[in-house]
Amino acid sequence: MARGRHDEAKGVLTRLFGAATAATKSLEIRGSLAADHTPRLADLIDRKTGRLRGIVWVGIGLATFQQLVGINVVFYYGAVLWQAVGFSEADSLKINILSGSLSIAACLAAIFVIDRIGRKPLLLIGSIGMALTLGILTIAFATGDLTNNTLHLAPKVGVLALISANLYVVFFNGSWGPVMWVMLGEMFPNQIRGSGLAVSGAAQWIANFLISVSFPWLAKFIGLPITYGFYTACAFISIIFVLKMVHETRGTELEDMVG
Repeated sequence: MARGRHDEAKGVLTRLFGAATAATKSLEIRGSLAADHTPRLADLIDRKTGRLRGIVWVGIGLATFQQLVGINVVFYYGAVLWQAVGFSEADSLKINILSGSLSIAACLAAIFVIDRIGRKPLLLIGSIGMALTLGILTIAFATGDLTNNTLHLAPKVGVLALISANLYVVFFNGSWGPVMWVMLGEMFPNQIRGSGLAVSGAAQWIANFLISVSFPWLAKFIGLPITYGFYTACAFISIIFVLKMVHETRGTELEDMVG
């Protein structure tokens, strides 16, 4: 429709919805495109209040919380992390392979259920699961003994930490990992989608950078319990954020999104 191929677009809509509905959908899409223009950052400002639109803050929040729960610490520093709590280098690499495999499986599961369960419920399930598993990790690390700058965990505690870490990876990649990007692609009105995605994506990468570069220093000078305590707190806050700020987009037409 955007390229002026109206008859072809109407043909697709007819196959999807039937002739009667296709005519209405065609008019809606054309009306939406008529008000569209090249993305501008200025569109993100509410002209009435002069402030950033609320929907943009939600997008930034989704993008930021996805990183503040510390997921990339597991992927970037997984081997180093597990060696730091007493596992051998060979075991640490095997754990990383296991985490990667579970990540892929969880992402595939999310693809199959996202349109059945919905975006917001998946985010909520992920936030609760991450908060609990990160909390267990924090407690496990707090019980360890620090010897020669290396944290040693009791055998049973080490196994508990390993299970919790991999469950955390499953909860993340079955929810916030893929669903955040789906939400960002659906939640913005057509007129600000490009700009909203750009700002949210920038926020995601900034948060990624800050979490990634801060972990080695925090782990060394502050300690793993406090560091993971911070990630746990962010996961708990994300529960409130999802409940209060995020609106379901499943089943809503892109032309019906409002900012």
